Amino acid sequence: MAESKKTDYKNDYPVWDKSMKSTHKILIPDMLPWHFLIIQELLKMEGYDVEILKNESRAVIDEGLKHVHNDTCYPCLCVVGQYLDALKSGRYDVNRTAVLITQTGGGCRASNYMPLIKKALSAEFPQVPVLSFNFSGLEKKSSMPITLSLMMKLAYAIFYGDSIMWCYYQTKPYEKAHGLSDAARDRAVKFTVEAFSRGKYKNYKKINREIIKTFAAVERTAEKKTKVGIVGEIYVKYSNLGNNRLVDLLLSENCEPVVPALMDFIMYCIINVVNDRRLYGHSPFVAFIYRQVYKMLRKIQRVIIDQFNEDGTFEPIHDFGQLRVLADKVLNQGVKMGEGWLIPAEMAALAETGVKNVVCAQPFGCLPNHIAGKGAIRTLKSLYEDENVVAVDYDPSSTKVNQENRIKLMLAAAKQNMAN
Repeated sequence: MAESKKTDYKNDYPVWDKSMKSTHKILIPDMLPWHFLIIQELLKMEGYDVEILKNESRAVIDEGLKHVHNDTCYPCLCVVGQYLDALKSGRYDVNRTAVLITQTGGGCRASNYMPLIKKALSAEFPQVPVLSFNFSGLEKKSSMPITLSLMMKLAYAIFYGDSIMWCYYQTKPYEKAHGLSDAARDRAVKFTVEAFSRGKYKNYKKINREIIKTFAAVERTAEKKTKVGIVGEIYVKYSNLGNNRLVDLLLSENCEPVVPALMDFIMYCIINVVNDRRLYGHSPFVAFIYRQVYKMLRKIQRVIIDQFNEDGTFEPIHDFGQLRVLADKVLNQGVKMGEGWLIPAEMAALAETGVKNVVCAQPFGCLPNHIAGKGAIRTLKSLYEDENVVAVDYDPSSTKVNQENRIKLMLAAAKQNMAN
């Protein structure tokens, strides 16, 4: 019997330093395909040479499996796989390449991706440093410097990315000619990025109104289609790699995808810090600062909702204040591990806005999301009798066919209900 080869992981990981900003290309996993359209250009304006990875083949998953245990976390496996597959492609000078990962700092395995990524890279590309993007004080030696100005720009970029995504999904299924929605998306991204380049990114009323106007101009049919919401763990909820292109499947099944705003997750993280003061006696000063940030973001969100209502073409994005009210019907806001109370809150908000069909996407073994997502379905059904929810696990051993079959069974019931 051949002797198995043991992977030799080293502990002397390379550390990112500010001098690398001018010499290294930074690879970023495609976690947020909509918002990164803007954020990628924003980081370039800050002087970083960044590239969003678009590799999605099975080879990506296989690379991840070589270094990440399949019980660890599927999103981590996908991220590591994208890095390694890209670095092995020959397209990059590995001596002048770094990788970046976001960290929330919450009670989730996602906050511990750094050592997993470092170990994986040290086995094959020990010269590639890992850069952390976080607001929690993690990985101080390898964190991307985040100024107040950059924080503000990122917040506005997320608001604009949400509006573009929200309008696109309400336009694409109904466009009279193929490609009209994509052209509208490209125009919306272009003028939004130009606003950042001119330093006019804070004029959110004008920018968001222009986004709505751009998509409202697309000719649409009056056909009635099944609306399907997507909720769940933050990575598999948005990432095409993580959810096997779930949105494309829904579009091919003649449905309208409804994907809640990323800003909901941002405000969820912020208000949890405020709740920590009330529930657990955490720092009053920190809670005060976070409360002010929350109030600012809520003010912008309410204006954006008003703009959607004034135009009348599209359903407005969810009001985060209402999400909190709905969460309290199902789950205490102290349940904040993973996406916690946000998942049932979004499912309830979808039900109350006429979206009765929901895919709850979660990585296999993600305990917080199984409890807060799958575990809350029974309570939600008691509140909303017509709600049609399917929980779908995503992991390397789950075949795309099985996942799609489960979703198609849910869609069959949804279309039958719509016909009755």
